[in-house]
Amino acid sequence: MNCQMGSLVLCLCLIFVILLSHSTSMAPEVDDEREFDYVEGSKKGPKHWGSIKKEWEACNYGRLQSPIDLSISEAGAALGPLKLSYSPTNVILKNRGHDIAIQWEENAGTLDVNGIVYSLKQTHWHSPSEHTIDGKRYDMELHQVYVSQDHNLENKIIVIGVLYELGYHDEFLSKLSNDIESMKDKVEQRNIGQLSPADVKFSGTQYFNYVGSLTVPPCTEGVLWVVFDSIMTVSTQQINLLREAVHDHYAMNARPVQPRHPRHFNGSSPMELIN
Repeated sequence: MNCQMGSLVLCLCLIFVILLSHSTSMAPEVDDEREFDYVEGSKKGPKHWGSIKKEWEACNYGRLQSPIDLSISEAGAALGPLKLSYSPTNVILKNRGHDIAIQWEENAGTLDVNGIVYSLKQTHWHSPSEHTIDGKRYDMELHQVYVSQDHNLENKIIVIGVLYELGYHDEFLSKLSNDIESMKDKVEQRNIGQLSPADVKFSGTQYFNYVGSLTVPPCTEGVLWVVFDSIMTVSTQQINLLREAVHDHYAMNARPVQPRHPRHFNGSSPMELIN
């Protein structure tokens, strides 16, 4: 970009705007729930997310939004082997107002997909589930968020989704129950010591994968989703604990299913866990 001395300030401002636009294109999901909610009919609800802030426009106008309804009939050849490697690390538990989340510190784990390595950054829960399978909504959905540092990748974020139905308690959530209970209605975070991501159990080699978005503002697109069709179990008490911790006036933190629009859906590939 050629700049004359008289227009140097204007030129620098333009460069700043370009860089800012690039940095927000893969912006992380919002931590502060006060800016949005899930209440039907609310001016801050899902139908209005895209008009609250300009950088959230994808929530209303994006063509690759998540979550979506998945179909068993669409399973087919997919990403290739998923190689998961985990190690115990310190974790920070957060009540973000709209969900309970774990921030994994240091090198908690990686996901290797065809030689491309993504690092585990965060785990959080939605209830009821955000994705549906053949129109069925489940009682809870866990998201594990992985990020690549390769700036040349088209899809820098991979989210593994695990669906749950009511039944036996989830052992990993049981480890967090006392801390979650003590954080009810408090937007706060605390270091709760060392945990291993390997304790987050999910099974099966059958999964759906598609390109979608973050499911909370700014609804960034280009997120690669891997949603397993093996349904895990969670207790009623655990569901109630998650809901009561973040919401006292409504009982859900799940974005409605979004239009599918033309896009490819795949599934079925080996999963390898390396501890």
